[in-house]
Amino acid sequence: MTKKRNGFLRFCCSLLPGAGEMYMGFMKMGLSLMSMFFGIIVAASIFELGPLAVLAVIAWFYSFFHVHNLAGLSDEEFYAVEDEYLFHLSGEGGKDKSFVKRYRTIIAVVLILLGIMLIWNSFYWMIANLIPDETVWVLQEISYRLPRLLAGIAIIAAGIYLVHGKKKSLEEEETKEA
Repeated sequence: MTKKRNGFLRFCCSLLPGAGEMYMGFMKMGLSLMSMFFGIIVAASIFELGPLAVLAVIAWFYSFFHVHNLAGLSDEEFYAVEDEYLFHLSGEGGKDKSFVKRYRTIIAVVLILLGIMLIWNSFYWMIANLIPDETVWVLQEISYRLPRLLAGIAIIAAGIYLVHGKKKSLEEEETKEA
């Protein structure tokens, strides 16, 4: 049974992602938030992908404010909140598809890009001592600039997709009204 608890202890637990939810009795929510937060940190450090750590900061903020939003609910609303895994990874629930099925293409692209980055970094450090310094400098520039270039292209593509989707939904609304 979930219940609201001591405000100071709740605040202290909310400083660690997932712990505040667990303290309030939402074990599934807490476990998934904690796993996501520490999983991102571990992945960023093992794969030497520092920019990935930004996602850990986002997860921390989400968890912190989620705990305080839960605490701010009225008693009726609070007791109505179900303890579910983040992103509905279990795939349970009638029409709600699992997270992986819904975002399979995006997950695949992200995994492929992470794999390419890991292979490139490993390959670069294997050959860096074997090739001339000028070539190493060129490879460093490519390593530095290419991910930013690809990120910029991805952001523009996402923006175009969002604009196109909004335009399409507006056109559908206009045809329904007519």
